[in-house]
Amino acid sequence: MEAIVLAGGFGTRLREMVPDLPKPMAPVAGRPFLEILLSDLARKGFKRVVLSLGYKADSIIAHFGERFSGLDIAYAVEDAPLGTGGAVRLGMTRCLGDHVFIFNGDTFLDLEAKAVELLWQKHTLPIIVAREVPDTARYGRLLVESGRVTGFTEKGISGPGLINAGCYVLGAGQLDAWPLNTAFSLEADYLAPAVKAVPVDVFETQGLFIDIGVPEDYRRAQMLLAARA
Repeated sequence: MEAIVLAGGFGTRLREMVPDLPKPMAPVAGRPFLEILLSDLARKGFKRVVLSLGYKADSIIAHFGERFSGLDIAYAVEDAPLGTGGAVRLGMTRCLGDHVFIFNGDTFLDLEAKAVELLWQKHTLPIIVAREVPDTARYGRLLVESGRVTGFTEKGISGPGLINAGCYVLGAGQLDAWPLNTAFSLEADYLAPAVKAVPVDVFETQGLFIDIGVPEDYRRAQMLLAARA
């Protein structure tokens, strides 16, 4: 299994906590967060990861090099911010397989990766990973019908429901309609229209999900991820 990890953001909401580091390198339980994430992917059977980088890319490359925790590491570095879609499109140029998992570099998701891989092999359709949460207001909701994603709602709707966990599986050429180094949103520009036009599978994860992108959850991650550090 092969993955792209989106680790190029500025981390402005977390700047008060880690002013001098790119967000994925913020220390969690004594280790850079990205180390915890990559070690977990290695344990789940991933063999190769493409780190999609932007802000302070050199410091991340210097830290991880070409191998880490048994993973082969490759890099795709954007010259200017490309959004999530442009970053994935660039990362795909470094991928070797016919499909790739996509993870956010500021989110820990204890994904049932082998079950997701089996779903891909069964249908070879794009997959969005969903997570049930007590309150969807911060995230927006994922609309699902008969195991397929049918739409998204805006943020602000309170109450329990499924959210987009920010993890996907796509075919390696899925974004070829966009020229390289073009900025676009994976969620708004690709996925939102795609779920209306083609079948998109959903996988509902039961795993731990925590986004360290805001100070409150960054502090919570120190305890939740201590056992994995």
